[in-house]
Amino acid sequence: MTSTMPSSRNFDIKDPSLAADGRRRIEWAAREMPVLRQIRESFAAERPLADVRMLVCAHITTETANLALALQAGGADAVLCASNPLSTQDDVAAALVEEGIPVFAIKGEDNDTYYRHIRAALDHKPQVVIDDGADVVTMIHRDRTDLLPEIIGATEETTTGVVRDRAMERDGVLKFPIIAVNDADTKHFFDNRYGTGQSTIDGILRATNILLAGKTVVVAGYGWCGKGIASRLRGMGARVFVTEIDPIKALEAAMDGFTVTTMTRAAALGDLFVTATGNINVIDRPHLEQMKDGAIVANSGHFNAEVNLTALEEMSGEGRRTLRPMVEEFLIGPEQRVIVLGEGRLINLAAAEGHPASVMDMSFANQALAAGYIVREGRTLQPMVYRVPEEIDREIARLKLAAMGVEIDQLTEEQTHYLNSWEAGT
Repeated sequence: MTSTMPSSRNFDIKDPSLAADGRRRIEWAAREMPVLRQIRESFAAERPLADVRMLVCAHITTETANLALALQAGGADAVLCASNPLSTQDDVAAALVEEGIPVFAIKGEDNDTYYRHIRAALDHKPQVVIDDGADVVTMIHRDRTDLLPEIIGATEETTTGVVRDRAMERDGVLKFPIIAVNDADTKHFFDNRYGTGQSTIDGILRATNILLAGKTVVVAGYGWCGKGIASRLRGMGARVFVTEIDPIKALEAAMDGFTVTTMTRAAALGDLFVTATGNINVIDRPHLEQMKDGAIVANSGHFNAEVNLTALEEMSGEGRRTLRPMVEEFLIGPEQRVIVLGEGRLINLAAAEGHPASVMDMSFANQALAAGYIVREGRTLQPMVYRVPEEIDREIARLKLAAMGVEIDQLTEEQTHYLNSWEAGT
């Protein structure tokens, strides 16, 4: 990576002098991202995003940096802002700015700064948006409708964002097409399950250094993220309870060998609670009141709304202290303390480094190719939420397998004919 630090300060980061450390870590992540590397090489040759103004709202990590560099190689004029106030890696932000990619993100920024950074990125007048949580898309529709005529479309990275986008479509307010990258098989089967499963535990252990073996852990939600978290916790020797509202997912959790119960019943049992639902107040005041002394609460959902932190603050009053970085104790009774990790935000990014690069390789390959698809086809699409085209999903899987040295079978002509025929029977 060469130094092309912008001459004017069209960015807002913690410290530009951190760039050298960021470069080394970006290069390290790139070793585990062979699919995105191939896409970056083809983008550099074909320039499918030439002169397209892009806004990437994502966790500013080493993996996101490799996505940004691939977009830049494809000719995009991109700016970045954070999708979470605690997830920015300041050295990575500095390295990207040095590469000529404006970044508006500082780890630990308050809410006012977070939204000011999004507004600054929107001043770039993007034609394509890569969003993670739908904060940018919703702000465009609420506050920056002046940008709508030039926007071709957007992509969305995470489950929570897709839910918000589909709500906008259902209410008839969505004004441009959005590709639900989260719904790609090569994204949610792997990123959500394996990435979230490993990185959530990584964040909890970095924050607390507790032993998971023998602990009773309550996992709220058994979607792909919850499945990964519950599986990895069991692998570490924890006794795992699962809470759910969906009968099919609850049945699946039960048949996977987990104890399925309600949060009301689990609240008094858990040593550790991990939320991964995308909903609000999954752990609410009545649950907090029942928790045993020293219970630890962590969130792995996109927003810090899954635990009712407002109620917890009211219950504790002044009885609140920081025990170690990302570990805060709330005294809510003479002999009852509740521990909250990472301010209730995404624990894998607040206290650790997020998903391993290998799994983000597929997620961000989807983002890069979906962005190219939006540029090519966006003007012909209706303002709806679309799945990633199947040919993109399968191509990413093929490239990943090739990078792993894995070969698979191919159908013979006879087999192809058989599968497409109705005549053969018993």
